[in-house]
Amino acid sequence: MKLTVFCMIFGARSLFAQPAPFQAPPDVIHEQNVPFLPSRAQSPVLAMDVIRPRAAGSYPGVVLIHGGGFSGGDRKSMLPMAAKLAQSGYVAAAVSYRFTPRFQFPAQVHDVKAAVRFLRTNAARFSLHPEKMCAVGQSAGGTLALFLGVTRGLARFEGWSDYKDASSRVDCVVNFYGPSDLITVYAGSRDAPEKLPSLVGGPLPFARDEHLRASPLQWVTPEAAPVLSIHGTLDLNVPYHQSLSLQERLRAAGVEAELETVERAGHEFHGADADRAHRALLLFLDKHMKPSPDRWTVLLSDHGAGAKLVAVGWPSGRILWQVPNDRGLDVQALPNGHVIFTNDAKSKVVEIDEHQKEVWTAGPEQGLRKPYSVQRLPNGNTLVGDVDGARVVELSAEGKQVWKWENPGMAGLWPRMARRTDAGTTLVAYQQAGEVWEINQAGETVWRYKTAKGRLPYQAIRLTNGNTLIGLVDPGEVVEVNSAGQIVRSIGGADSPLRLSWIAGLALLPDGGLMLADFTSRRVVEVDAAGRMVRELADIPWSVASIAVAPYAPPQ
Repeated sequence: MKLTVFCMIFGARSLFAQPAPFQAPPDVIHEQNVPFLPSRAQSPVLAMDVIRPRAAGSYPGVVLIHGGGFSGGDRKSMLPMAAKLAQSGYVAAAVSYRFTPRFQFPAQVHDVKAAVRFLRTNAARFSLHPEKMCAVGQSAGGTLALFLGVTRGLARFEGWSDYKDASSRVDCVVNFYGPSDLITVYAGSRDAPEKLPSLVGGPLPFARDEHLRASPLQWVTPEAAPVLSIHGTLDLNVPYHQSLSLQERLRAAGVEAELETVERAGHEFHGADADRAHRALLLFLDKHMKPSPDRWTVLLSDHGAGAKLVAVGWPSGRILWQVPNDRGLDVQALPNGHVIFTNDAKSKVVEIDEHQKEVWTAGPEQGLRKPYSVQRLPNGNTLVGDVDGARVVELSAEGKQVWKWENPGMAGLWPRMARRTDAGTTLVAYQQAGEVWEINQAGETVWRYKTAKGRLPYQAIRLTNGNTLIGLVDPGEVVEVNSAGQIVRSIGGADSPLRLSWIAGLALLPDGGLMLADFTSRRVVEVDAAGRMVRELADIPWSVASIAVAPYAPPQ
């Protein structure tokens, strides 16, 4: 399952305020004018601006949809808020919708639901977690946000979209001073008589039923999403009682409802009031939308153009630190918080401490030519696989060679990961040969496994039950084989709904699951003990050749 979180903000400043020139800060990416709904039946093309964190990962999403009395406004006015949210670890999309008087209710609800479906469909493109959605709105946008929260699953409000298979469901709503009852809002509102008749098709005395249908309050059921309302007590456009009535109706239906009252504030927030409202917004979003805290540090050995060793928090995917590895292939997390990895271009293996400072290395002076794998052993020695002569050598802490095994005939068949077992034997995968060999301390071959034709093994791990896990290529699959070479478990493969391409590295998790590096698909996948996907980090910028997992450690 992809861990994806998504949220919507509908905001307005004043009815026709011109947005100030916007310059995105350097730590975010701003994609402008992304169309999400094509022109049809005299309707305009609808577009959005998306701002997301520059760091790779999957983030909760926030869509900002401007207000303006349903009749005007510009999504660009919401970009400063979008940038702040992106800097707080969200993906923010400011979207457009159709205006009155040409387009009446529920066209605007249809449009924002189409925006939700578009973003869900394109979650990987925008670094979004698609499972959870939240709607947040200001003023007229607050009404639209509330509709997303109270009409979940009602076909009459879904409208038209190219992305009908994606859900428009949202899981929470933040309502910034939006009208919830289009009948009672007339009492105390200076602009309702001007704005609302063109939305519903007539003035209140002649279109009462239409006003009721366009009121989110009338659609509240126990199935509604949790709502936070933020409202000033001196609002002359949308009276404060609108949020009070909404909170009462939601709580009567058993729905979570909170109200942040901003004393003596009007229809817009400024200064300290704006800061307070933004803090309340972030607290609510973090409560409902943020993924679980990181549990592990996942180490990724990038064999691609980036040529770096990358540590990310899991499940957030947030980059913790990175150091050059010159396109090295292997990495291992050590119990003391250190990390050891191969450095391809320099023919070295390198150990770094928790501050990413080099504390130990071995290279050409120890006879290494092209190390492809490395493993620190419980006795303190280091096992290194070297392409030169298809050798596997064991080095002491002083860099002295204490054991060696060579297999020159396999040197051209892509020797990959070499791993010592608890029994003291060594497993070596020969990718092009489609074979895994087990070698004892005397250099004797005690077990061999031959894969099916065309299936290329990359790494083998001996389990405590005596079986062996092997990562395969084309299609990506992890098989568990017993000592007789029989497959007793399979994860992925051609007949699995879990589509994998090239298992370049795998790591065991404490809960019995696995962390998999899918090399050519550029993603990292966590599966549980039954082989079901738990979450993934997709569309990453690294070609991960090896993966390791350690307890989560924030950057030093």
